[in-house]
Amino acid sequence: MAEPVTPKKPPDWKQLTETVQDANTLREESMNAHHDHLITEIETSDGPLGTTLRAVYEGDELEKFKGRLDDHIKSHDKEIERMCNYHYQGFIDSIRELLKVSMDAAQLKDEIQADNQSLQESCSPLMTKGEQLIKCRRIQRNIASAAENLNLCLPVLEMYGKLQDQMRSKRYYPALKTLEQLEHTYLPRVNTHWFSETMSDAIPKLRERIKEASMSDLKDFLENIRKHSAKIGEVAMKHEKQNTFTGMEDNTMLRRIKAAEQNNMDPSIVAVSKKKERKRAPPPPNPFTGEVDQEPEPVTDDTPELNEEEMGELSAQDLIDFSPVYRCLHIYTVLGDREKFETYYRKQRRKQARLSLQAASNMHEAIDNYKRYFHDIVGFFVVEDHILSTTQGLVNRAYMDELWEMAVSKLAASLRTSSAFCKDANMMLEIKKLIVLFCHTLRGYGFSVGHLLELLLELRDQYSDILTRQWVEVFNEIFDDDNYTPIYVENEEEFLAVVTQFPFQDDDLQQSTFPKRFPFSEFVPNIYNQVKAYINACLKFSADLHLSHTEIDDMIRKSTNLLLTRTLGSCLSSLIKRPRLSLLQLIQIAINMNYLEKSCGYLEEYISSITGAQNDSIHMARLHGTSMFKDARSDAEEHIYKQLNLKIDEFLELANYDWMVTEAKGHASGYVADLVAFLQSTFMSFTNLPEKIAKTACMSACKHIANNLLEFIRDNDLKQMTLGALQQFNLDLIQCELFAASEPVPGFTDGTLVMAFADVRQLLDLFLNWDWSVYLADYGQPKSKYLRVQPQVAISILEKLNNADKKKNNLFASLKKGERDKKKLLDTVLKQLRGLVNGTAPQVQG
Repeated sequence: MAEPVTPKKPPDWKQLTETVQDANTLREESMNAHHDHLITEIETSDGPLGTTLRAVYEGDELEKFKGRLDDHIKSHDKEIERMCNYHYQGFIDSIRELLKVSMDAAQLKDEIQADNQSLQESCSPLMTKGEQLIKCRRIQRNIASAAENLNLCLPVLEMYGKLQDQMRSKRYYPALKTLEQLEHTYLPRVNTHWFSETMSDAIPKLRERIKEASMSDLKDFLENIRKHSAKIGEVAMKHEKQNTFTGMEDNTMLRRIKAAEQNNMDPSIVAVSKKKERKRAPPPPNPFTGEVDQEPEPVTDDTPELNEEEMGELSAQDLIDFSPVYRCLHIYTVLGDREKFETYYRKQRRKQARLSLQAASNMHEAIDNYKRYFHDIVGFFVVEDHILSTTQGLVNRAYMDELWEMAVSKLAASLRTSSAFCKDANMMLEIKKLIVLFCHTLRGYGFSVGHLLELLLELRDQYSDILTRQWVEVFNEIFDDDNYTPIYVENEEEFLAVVTQFPFQDDDLQQSTFPKRFPFSEFVPNIYNQVKAYINACLKFSADLHLSHTEIDDMIRKSTNLLLTRTLGSCLSSLIKRPRLSLLQLIQIAINMNYLEKSCGYLEEYISSITGAQNDSIHMARLHGTSMFKDARSDAEEHIYKQLNLKIDEFLELANYDWMVTEAKGHASGYVADLVAFLQSTFMSFTNLPEKIAKTACMSACKHIANNLLEFIRDNDLKQMTLGALQQFNLDLIQCELFAASEPVPGFTDGTLVMAFADVRQLLDLFLNWDWSVYLADYGQPKSKYLRVQPQVAISILEKLNNADKKKNNLFASLKKGERDKKKLLDTVLKQLRGLVNGTAPQVQG
């Protein structure tokens, strides 16, 4: 078998292998050279080896370096061994010399120890004295150092003691200044001492204690001022009220009072007291010492009540101690927390303002409740005004205006609510005076009170409503007490008493002899005087409202119109509708209305005289009382007519006719005679009424009587009737006609009043005269004698007569020729009348 053939390498591979071997050799030689260089640097270098060692460890050949280093160490060991072998004999000699020197050194050491022992024994007393001297010198140095440090520490300790005393005595502002000096001047001198650090650590706490203490005083002040705010306000308002009684000799004062009088204002409200002008707010505390000059005594619960004289000598600011505010303000300013203090103060005062403005639920029950309410508010703003004028920036005008706007809004709402429950006009007047005094008091402190004056106008309307309700009772009481008869006076004194109360002028009455009789009853002057009293009551509220004469006049006229038209008109309407009023009373009421109507002009003149608006009559409103009294009179007249007819009905109800009577009594019935007598006496009392009213009443009465008489014979329940009954009825009608013809009321001269009975008269004439031929012949003619007789009525009466005849005629009477003719005629007439009703009746001859 043939051997495998090994491929031959090309000659290039051999050359490449040798080249690679040469490169490795060169690399190893280079590495060995580098390691030798590093080892040489380590051996020869006198400086730091950090760079060399970093180079050793940075490479990847640390093990090879160690091996190279071991080779060098072995080489050096061999060289040392060779050198030792070369110098061995000299080394032995040196050792022998060293041993000799060691023996000499030991001997020298013993001698030195003996000398030292001897020296120590001889110097021991000296060393003792020296140590004592050193100790004394050290003590002297410590004493000097202690004295020096005490000289530095004593002022610090004295200042700290002073600080503690000031803290205990609550002199916080001086304590704060002491604390500042201690911190910046004294403590730096002793900053090496341990207590300096303790004091330095305590300084912030002391500052906080001062702030807390001053804030505690401020809280006590706020509580105190809240408690006594009403007393401050009371003093301020009393000063304002008493201004008119002091300083009258001052010309400015006199001019202001004169201007107040010209503007219808109370001089006691607008005058400014000299004593008040001399009052000045106490100064704030000294910013360096913290003291307040002449601090006033604060008001406490133990402070006795001040009398009027003491009230006049003190201002509102004298009643409270403001120093806690000043101290706290300065303390917070120095400590850099002024803004925090201002925010807290304003926040707390806003809360107190809301409490002051919160009215009690029962405030309307007593005027003292209103006084306390107003005093509290005035006291609050007096205090704030004082703070504004004695501090810089604690409160400002914008803050005051904001509080005032809130106060005005809440005050107006509270007054509207409480006054709505008020039912007493006198209390409303007191409330109005308090509001005016409140406005003038705070106006003196620079506050705008325009909205509150507008509120007074609203309260004036409520006041008018209260007056109106009161006057309803007054008017009703007058009506209840009146006797509704003309006023009789026996002498001149009584006569003057009436004419001075009511503007009545009558020359005839003036010249007549006593006793005299006025045409009106007592309620006329009483009503007139009560209206004037109402006007005066309205004027009381309108005073001091800064209104012109014309505005006051318009207001009073408006209120008076409401009183006349709504209140008095309603009362009169209710009076006239009273069922228990008699006819004579209604007549007297109608007469009274005439004179009250005429008095309206005098009321207008009275209003102009008390308001001073006589010269501005062009723009003055007219009173509506004239039209109201006219309406009341018309209402009374209507009730007179109704009452008169009701009275007539009472007489007519007494009528008791026997419709089956055969012949008349020969005289009128009793009820007719009584009725005529009543009417004659009644119409005599109509003499003071206007002629038109009297005529209307008389005509209405006659028509009412005629209609009732006609109804008597037309009554459907009446089934039978005789001619005798008609004759008796005719006598009653004649009596009524005689009354109508007697002219019971002047003005009926042409027989107009008698015409009221024409219907009944023609009907009775027709039956009593049995004039049917004329009736049937002239029926439908304008000039018919029996124009007012209706066929239906005639038929009804004929049937009743026929029924009566049937009842009284018997069988034998019907056989009589006269009765048969009469019956035949009656039937013929009935037939003709029914034909007229149906429109088919032929003309009938006699």
